[in-house]
Amino acid sequence: MGSIVASDLSTSVRPTLDEVARAAGVSRATASRAINGSGPVSQRAGEAVDRAVRQLAFIPNRAAQTLASRRTDAITLVMPEPNSLLFADPFIAATIQGVSTALAESRYSLLLLMARPGGPDEKALEFLHRGHVDGAIVVSHHRGDQIEETLLAGEVPAVLIGRPWRTQGESLPWVDVDNTRGGYLATRRLIALGRRHIACIAGPDDMRVVADRCAGWRQALREAGLEPGPLTHGSFTMDVGVQSTIRAFDLDPAVDGIFAQSDQLAAGAIRVLGEGGKHVPGDVAVVGFDDSGVALSTVPQLTTVTNPAVEMAHRAAALLLAQLAGEPADPAPELIAPRLIVRESA
Repeated sequence: MGSIVASDLSTSVRPTLDEVARAAGVSRATASRAINGSGPVSQRAGEAVDRAVRQLAFIPNRAAQTLASRRTDAITLVMPEPNSLLFADPFIAATIQGVSTALAESRYSLLLLMARPGGPDEKALEFLHRGHVDGAIVVSHHRGDQIEETLLAGEVPAVLIGRPWRTQGESLPWVDVDNTRGGYLATRRLIALGRRHIACIAGPDDMRVVADRCAGWRQALREAGLEPGPLTHGSFTMDVGVQSTIRAFDLDPAVDGIFAQSDQLAAGAIRVLGEGGKHVPGDVAVVGFDDSGVALSTVPQLTTVTNPAVEMAHRAAALLLAQLAGEPADPAPELIAPRLIVRESA
């Protein structure tokens, strides 16, 4: 057997694949297959290449490894939202934290892909179509963004955080809180407090999560024999909460309860109610959705519905990692039961 010659590590020249092959006593092609995992190699040759790699301190060419194995060791978190919401929205920030934590002990790095909301983003769709990552997690998706269709048509394993619009045929695995139940719990709380003119301040009308929360609101009102109050749509921000509350009172000055579909929207509602001289909850009771840190910062503190972003992110990452490990995708959705957290606003 030939001896392995160690390179001079004091030089700045990196050892080459040819040098590894010579040191291991194998061909360049065999060394490449052993290092990149791109083909069959005998146990003896593989062990020889491993020894040569260690002794020469050889660093594989990342681009060559990717081409050979078709692996990137990267997962993308796709968010079809404007950049301004990246950390301003507590739900998105918590989702990023949850996915990042879930991947910490894995081989995968996390890439954030911000796609334009409200319609197809050709640049983002092309990125996903070309397989620049090993897997994708999609959060905050909108009807018409074509992200789910692109992933279904490609070869990149993917999981959705949030129930998809697609209700028939093939769909991606998904994890979500039961938003219909959450909207129902919030509205039932307002009804139990004797409120009869209950407005709904909702998120964008092209999101399934918003449609589901509206369905829960309507269901609770219908069971109580009440007519729906004003319904407004906008982004999940405090400023929109202010504008939507003003709009709701323009439509019905008798509003005495507000179901806000996020804590940010609820915080905006509480602010404008206070500025207008209305007491919360005496004059108008308010229930939010998320149970984020915002719920503890309002005055009064916010009654809200849980939306466990970190837990959903962990579950979505676990589903994706299982697919990447070769396990078949489980088509059954994971639906998390929400809870009503009662505080001072309702």
